[in-house]
Amino acid sequence: MKAEFWIELDGEPVRAAAGTPLGKILEERGGISMPCGGMGRCGKCRVILEGQASPPEEEERRLLGEEALKQGVRLACRVRLEGPCRIRLLREEAPEVLLEAEVRPRKGETFSPLFQTLGAAVDIGTTTLAASLYDNAGRIAQAGRANPQARFGADVISRIEKSLSGEGRALANAVAEGIEGLLVELADSAGCAADSIDTVVIAGNTAMLYLLAQRDPSSLSRAPFAADWLAGEWKEAGELGFRLLKARIYLAPCISAFVGADITAALLAADMGQGGGIRMLADIGTNGEVALRKDGRLFCCSTAAGPAFEGAGLSMGMQGRPGAISHVKADGDGFSVQVIGNVPAAGICGSGVIDAVSALKESGRMDETGYLEDGEVWLTERVKLTQEDIRKVQLAKSAICAGMKAMLDWSGTKPEELCELLVAGGFGSSVDLERAADIGLILPLSPSSVRVCGNAALAGAAMLLTGERTIREAKELAQRAETVNLAANPVFQEAYIEGMYF
Repeated sequence: MKAEFWIELDGEPVRAAAGTPLGKILEERGGISMPCGGMGRCGKCRVILEGQASPPEEEERRLLGEEALKQGVRLACRVRLEGPCRIRLLREEAPEVLLEAEVRPRKGETFSPLFQTLGAAVDIGTTTLAASLYDNAGRIAQAGRANPQARFGADVISRIEKSLSGEGRALANAVAEGIEGLLVELADSAGCAADSIDTVVIAGNTAMLYLLAQRDPSSLSRAPFAADWLAGEWKEAGELGFRLLKARIYLAPCISAFVGADITAALLAADMGQGGGIRMLADIGTNGEVALRKDGRLFCCSTAAGPAFEGAGLSMGMQGRPGAISHVKADGDGFSVQVIGNVPAAGICGSGVIDAVSALKESGRMDETGYLEDGEVWLTERVKLTQEDIRKVQLAKSAICAGMKAMLDWSGTKPEELCELLVAGGFGSSVDLERAADIGLILPLSPSSVRVCGNAALAGAAMLLTGERTIREAKELAQRAETVNLAANPVFQEAYIEGMYF
């Protein structure tokens, strides 16, 4: 029998057994994010530890450095407890999530909301949660926070694997608690009681809704990847594991296993189901999705971009909050940067990464293959980009743009025939679209035909609160949309390889 002892975790006594991984204890308590799934690669699960624990491994030394180790900083996922110790978590602040959602009826339509007192719209992103709260006069509060499921892994595949290995309930509880906490926060900020929220609409990619509803995700994990459930139905809060909310909840309809309710909602918000002209919508996130409307048909695809443009997975990446570098310009032998909150730079977010890579290319510090001569480049005294960071950006930007090119080819469309390219996601209006095109993240179109539309998924979820007619429209969009399988698309494969170059 292993020896047991007490540890102090953020001032709270916790019983532990010798040899227990600290990361396991924190996962069970929901105490920290592990975007790499506890593999010791991202360096995000940092804690300060005093006491008896396993010595640092080589990977931990490389990620943290000797100075940090001397100060007691450790990676929770690499530590095994060996005796009594005191542990303090180094939590990240919640990200600033772009919120541009309004409940609004279309021109000529009456406003007949589904909620009686308060309604809420929620977007479950792989990396972030975003929500807005409404009364009959309009939006009264909005907020965002990190998706607590991140501790199970940064991407959808990692979380599906965790669910299939027996952690489905823990994944569902994590996101339900995150959503509930966010809605309670919104109600408090608006001076309302959370139990006054009687209707909630939730959008998210297919896997996120499966995990929330505790559906078996097996059909999403193996060929032919045909989802056996596409949501588009009402649930009671208790059915989804919510403890405080008493609301009825609508899970927006998904399109396919790879293209979820977030894109259905975004299509609704962007009015992609109506009107003329050829239009494209690109939702840039951990799971990048592209939709194209032409001649009354809707084509959609999903391309796994990874979280590089959401501030995760990079050596000094962070989400858009105070301390994040949001803009970068080459300035002589160095760089000039803008930092959110006008505070000392602590890391770099998505818009900053785009600018930085473009500046490296422009100044000749990086060649067309993405090679950095010194293996890293310092943007400020404290923030750098490494060669590995550049490689992750290459994979992400190539996947997104290759998806766009594949959609054009599939529909028989030339780039110059596009009337409009809408760029959605958590970047906000701060992203420099010309630089995004310069590094090959989006198509090189005329600036007048490209615009940022913010969190289109959240905006669409909010529109679903306006009435049953809008819900019917969303269902029709989901049924109309045709999913393009990029895995079997030769144009995507070729464009993906070509897109690795800058």
